[in-house]
Amino acid sequence: MPGLLLGDEFPNFEADTTIGRIKFHDFLGSSWGILFSHPKDFTPVCTTELACAARVSDEFKKRGVKMIALSIDSVEDHHNWSKDVTAFNNEAESALPFPIIADDKRELSVQLGMLDPDERDKDGLPLTARCVFVIGPDKKLKLSILYPATTGRNFDELLRVIDSLQLTAQKKVATPVDWKPGDKVMVIPSLSDAEAAALFPNGVTTKEVPSGKKYLRFTQP
Repeated sequence: MPGLLLGDEFPNFEADTTIGRIKFHDFLGSSWGILFSHPKDFTPVCTTELACAARVSDEFKKRGVKMIALSIDSVEDHHNWSKDVTAFNNEAESALPFPIIADDKRELSVQLGMLDPDERDKDGLPLTARCVFVIGPDKKLKLSILYPATTGRNFDELLRVIDSLQLTAQKKVATPVDWKPGDKVMVIPSLSDAEAAALFPNGVTTKEVPSGKKYLRFTQP
């Protein structure tokens, strides 16, 4: 994503949303945040995604993560679309548990590098891709995933990577392939065996490999 790399401070943009005008850093406060963009209101894949996001919103809340969506339509359209989303969840009287940013002029989508050149609306204008940005309490970008407009996201995976990000922000570990909370983690290579032994009272096990190198070190965090 041009101009926005992991570790960069996330732009403190101002925008109109379904809960009023916000300044992004003020909206986040001291929380983690996740911003997920959608190509357009009243579209099928986006509706299933927002419905899923609403269903699992308590899981994000448990992790101290504030959710916010973005789509390239107006606040009025967002409010009307939200009724369809909640109806899809068979909760017609419920409001969505997170705001949606109005980006009908595509200014924020351009700033954050979200446009998908291969997917266009009826007027020939590019739609936003399905971007995911996870922002830490320090307001820095911790993770970005970019899906094409034609592919819906997996919110279980988003929760999994947030678990990993939050764990590795606190402990000197890395999470291996397909890791889930409760699984063993890997000791980062920059720690000596003595440092690892002191930091991880549950013990460290090393997987022997033909190279003889002792880099596959596992522990319970």
